[in-house]
Amino acid sequence: MVDVTASDERTASASDYVALLKPRVMSLVVFTGLVGYVAAPGAGDAVLGFAAILSIAVAAGASGALNMWFDSDIDAVMSRTRTRPIPAGRVPREEALMLGLTLSALSVVTMQLAANTLAAALLAFTIFFYAVVYTMWLKRSTPQNIVIGGLAGALPPAIAWAAKAGSLSLDPLLLVAIIFFWTPPHFWALSLLQKNDYAAAKVPMLPVTHGAKATRIQIFAYSLLLAPLGLAPVLTGLGGAAYGAVAALGGAFFVALATRVLRSRAGEGEPAEDKRARDLFGFSILYLFALFAALLVERVLA
Repeated sequence: MVDVTASDERTASASDYVALLKPRVMSLVVFTGLVGYVAAPGAGDAVLGFAAILSIAVAAGASGALNMWFDSDIDAVMSRTRTRPIPAGRVPREEALMLGLTLSALSVVTMQLAANTLAAALLAFTIFFYAVVYTMWLKRSTPQNIVIGGLAGALPPAIAWAAKAGSLSLDPLLLVAIIFFWTPPHFWALSLLQKNDYAAAKVPMLPVTHGAKATRIQIFAYSLLLAPLGLAPVLTGLGGAAYGAVAALGGAFFVALATRVLRSRAGEGEPAEDKRARDLFGFSILYLFALFAALLVERVLA
């Protein structure tokens, strides 16, 4: 008779499988996708629109599960991620893989049925790009991983726009560009705080390969590009006065915080200096949310 001990028992709960989907990342993806759908021309359909946004959410969760499946070795080393379901031993890697593949197929098929081939193709490309190009290749091979890989997280507004309008134009590409250029200063601010973890996991993040000073310079440079880019939708008519005010004030404050990081010694092991990178990281989330929220409110009121 086999003695089954407590350590042999499965301890996974429903929340562990939810955690595989990276719900915090998913929430931002869903929100930017929703804004892209609302901002797209045409009346749209409430039920089909809901199905399209749900498909984007499921695809984001699928990408998260595939990422956790492949990166479980890295997650086990880093203090920020070692309590995730796979490295903690609560969910087998094979189950995460099957969950990711199943949800990937489900999301793309649903998008095809609810919207059109363009939206479904963009969604499939996004899953592939995040799971294969970024997770399996870029993340472990180049310090530009988050720059190039950021395209996956930037595409949801364009996918939702295509789902409603059936085509793309300059406006959705501007929304993609805003998220794309937002990603490096946002993520590098965090990586300055997690530099030792990335080094231990042998992930070639910019602070590890080029040092904290070079990372702070890159954060500042991308912030200078992001601030005026955030105002571009006003020039095309996509954003109105309220959006323009949010973009101008938010962009100015973003650059100000990036300047503080540039002049600091963040990432060099001094808690007081690291706070400046932490402040930028926190504000960057608020900045992106405020931009898209302003656009959403303007479109709903109009």
